[in-house]
Amino acid sequence: MRTQSGRRSLLIGSAVAATSLAAPAIRAQPARSVKIGVLSDMNGPYSANTGQGSVVGAKLAAEDFMRSRPGLRVEVIQADFQNRPDVGLAVARDWLDRQGVDAILDVPVSSVALGLAGLVAEKDKVALFTGPASAALTGANCGPNHVHWTYDTWSLAAGTGRALVADGADTWFFITADYAFGHALEADTAGFVREAGGRVLGTARPPFPGTTDFSSFLVQAQASRAKVIGLANAGIDTVNCLKQAAEFGITRRGTRLAALLFQIADVHALGLQAAQGLTLTEAFYWDMNEDTRAFSARYAPQMAGHKPGMIHAGGYSAVLHYLKAREALGGNASGRAAIAWMKANGTDDPLFGQGTVRADGRKVHDMYLFRVKTPEESKGPWDYYDTVRTIPAERAFRPMAGAGCAMVPA
Repeated sequence: MRTQSGRRSLLIGSAVAATSLAAPAIRAQPARSVKIGVLSDMNGPYSANTGQGSVVGAKLAAEDFMRSRPGLRVEVIQADFQNRPDVGLAVARDWLDRQGVDAILDVPVSSVALGLAGLVAEKDKVALFTGPASAALTGANCGPNHVHWTYDTWSLAAGTGRALVADGADTWFFITADYAFGHALEADTAGFVREAGGRVLGTARPPFPGTTDFSSFLVQAQASRAKVIGLANAGIDTVNCLKQAAEFGITRRGTRLAALLFQIADVHALGLQAAQGLTLTEAFYWDMNEDTRAFSARYAPQMAGHKPGMIHAGGYSAVLHYLKAREALGGNASGRAAIAWMKANGTDDPLFGQGTVRADGRKVHDMYLFRVKTPEESKGPWDYYDTVRTIPAERAFRPMAGAGCAMVPA
């Protein structure tokens, strides 16, 4: 019989694969080194929006940073945590205790990220949360050893939820992934609906992971006669909901669908014919300017021609700022010191421009409300978005006051 510890070792061993990027040391000086682990969904429902693309984003940041620093070695390793908190935390603990990992990146499942926040604080290492959505990571679960990059449930609700309610969509029914992320996204969006005088008529919570047939939940939502069905899920789950809603002709009957976390890889999977007209909120679009196009041109050949999404770009941005912190601190490998430096110094990178990391760990930058183009409007592959409006940084994320972060003065 395999022991529990043996089983865990097998899970870790099967999950972890490593690649490294290195520049040779000059003279007789030993190379300074930093080791970053990308903990992600490599094969599951979130893999198109995170996964291998997050690894590529981290590697490109490492390449750019090492280019002018020949004495530095940055190693990037990766693991598939299978969307299971037990596997994710076991891999993370092994990385921190045995493999010398300094910082863990991505972590697209909020329940895993919330557990990891405590672990990196215990070990005085760093978590760069570019993949999870729960705004609790900078609220009640804020901490001195992690930052929350790219987006969160509050920013998505503030973008898409506000826009739809302002357009008259004042009654909602939610189909919610039944774990921390889904609950947080539903709660934040419902807050904006009620604040504007709207009502939430009901909620269905399909189990996560493992649900592929959403038909019964869609029928329940339609029966509520809500004007909007809010999809508080992500990745292939959202794509499946939208496909099945189209099969039922739900939108032809006047009901609107709100994909609250919907990214460019999801549009690509669904196709413009089905996705056209959807309103969504993201932090990044590959075709925004010369810098985003240049990054995407480097990224796409490593990802079978796919363009990067906001989490992949967020990985680049977060790793770049973290490496600046490590360089500034010299031989100090304290995770708490690195996070303090990242908060004290403004961010600046070609994908997000200038920004800040607040005292609660929230990375702040502009967000964007996009509309998905029609097939006739699209000029070619991956030409999917029109910008409806820019949401300025000061309105894009939840204010620190009253959010429950113990590191923020009352």
